Amino acid sequence: MSSAAPARRDRPLFAIGLRLLAMVMLAVTYVLAKMLAERGAHLFEIAFYRQLFAFPVAAIWAFGTIGTAVLRPKAPMRKHWTRTVVGFTGMFFNFAAVAMLPLAEATSIGFTMPIFATILSALFLKERTGIHRWSAVLIGFVGVVIMAHPDTANLASAGLIVALIGALVTAVVAILLRDLGRTETPPVVVFWFVLLSLPPLGLLAFLWGGAHDATTWLLLIAIGTAGGAAQLLMTSSLRWGPVSIVIPMDYSNLIWATWAGWLFWATWPAPSTWIGAVMIAASGLYIAWREHIRHRETVSPEEDRAGRSG
Repeated sequence: MSSAAPARRDRPLFAIGLRLLAMVMLAVTYVLAKMLAERGAHLFEIAFYRQLFAFPVAAIWAFGTIGTAVLRPKAPMRKHWTRTVVGFTGMFFNFAAVAMLPLAEATSIGFTMPIFATILSALFLKERTGIHRWSAVLIGFVGVVIMAHPDTANLASAGLIVALIGALVTAVVAILLRDLGRTETPPVVVFWFVLLSLPPLGLLAFLWGGAHDATTWLLLIAIGTAGGAAQLLMTSSLRWGPVSIVIPMDYSNLIWATWAGWLFWATWPAPSTWIGAVMIAASGLYIAWREHIRHRETVSPEEDRAGRSG
């Protein structure tokens, strides 16, 4: 008589630790991107080498987890290509925002991603979005306006607009990942994203790239390694703990961004940035909590555990 394999038990503290470490690596990635931009590296180069040196990390993880099955994706390749194109487009805008704005401000604007994801889910996926989440969306955008302090020219600054576009495109990626996640495991999604992005990014880097000194090349290697590690840690954290306790750890990234901005660029967020960041973070956390409540109402605990361990 055979018995079903036991479901993987949650390890909340371990999941939180993985997510916090992922935020450190993500902050390192953005710090390196800003440094590279200041050293004359083109955004296409930064994105290409971020993927190139992340590929070994993604490949080792994928083959070590599911073996050669990673080479036989279940979803149509057009879905992986769509995720890839949208994914590296978002990467361009996020790196550009980091290059154009203080780190803390760029990071805070990036926290509007769940706000845009809520709007897109309601418009295109026809998901039910009640007054609670719409109120959180409104509060988040008020936070953006406060951070932009419209009494100055900053409201129309290119950096702010680029950061918002980056958050919007990242939200589109979240929608695409939700669709891919119905048939694909995280290692497959990450592996094909990195692999498929290398040829087009390589061509762009060849056309717009230039010669660099040894320090710049070391930074390019470092950004790929840090970016790959961040992606692996973020995905792995969701295998060991529920979304409701893991995702809030993302806001710790603001701490590292603020500290790095002060350490390397002698910048400190203005009061309007702090106020806006708190409102944006509160909005995102509330949206995540409401999503968790909705998920619990529609998915059994056994299905939830199976989904994270699969």
